[in-house]
Amino acid sequence: MATTTTTDHQRIHPLDLESATAPSAPLVPRHQTTSEKTPLHPPNPNPNPNPPFQRSIPLSHLPPPKRRRSCFCKCLCWSLLLLILLIVAIAATAGILYWIFDPKLPKYSVNRLTISAFTVNTDLHINAIFNVNVTAINPNKKIGIYYLDGSELNVFYSDTNLCSGEFPVFYQGHRNTTVMSVPLNGDVKVDSQLVSELTAQQQAGNVPLVFKGNVPVKVKFGALKLWKVTARVTCDVTVNSLNVGSPISIKTSSCKFKLKL
Repeated sequence: MATTTTTDHQRIHPLDLESATAPSAPLVPRHQTTSEKTPLHPPNPNPNPNPPFQRSIPLSHLPPPKRRRSCFCKCLCWSLLLLILLIVAIAATAGILYWIFDPKLPKYSVNRLTISAFTVNTDLHINAIFNVNVTAINPNKKIGIYYLDGSELNVFYSDTNLCSGEFPVFYQGHRNTTVMSVPLNGDVKVDSQLVSELTAQQQAGNVPLVFKGNVPVKVKFGALKLWKVTARVTCDVTVNSLNVGSPISIKTSSCKFKLKL
């Protein structure tokens, strides 16, 4: 009996610390992170009255971007405005000049043709010497015309240049009519078909000719002399014959005039 009692007193029963200290129920349910009344991380009851100094980094102020597009738009607008003003000024000046001078186109006509030589050689060369009178009319009251050097007058038959010459150099005043005598001569190679057509039209009494003149001129408005332009005159003329010694009559004559800058 004594032995049994001593053994019972010497046995050591371990204590379950976890079960002793752990609460029987959790304070916060597992599906909830904070308590309904108390926050999970309560504020510090004793905040530091002197927080550590934190150095602030100054903001860098970048320069504003250059307004290149705005400057380009302004330059474009000013250029367009100046161009419009220039066009308006030119139009106004032209209108004033037109109202003051009342310009009219000159008129031209072929009123006489003299043939000194017109032969067809055996080698189909045509030798022609003409003399043509061209009448130029300037109907303007305050505009004069300078006929300059370097002009030419050509006579064509069926696109073949028979002979050529030059207009005289002179000044035609206001409301003036001038008759110019222009000598023409030429030597051209043709084909047999053209000779046959020309012979048939001479026998019929209807020979179509085309007179083409290119004349450099300068127009004078009052005391103002403008730049040089080219006057182009084209006259469709029908004559009865091209025979030497026979009278040449002009049956029809129609002229067109235009300026080339």
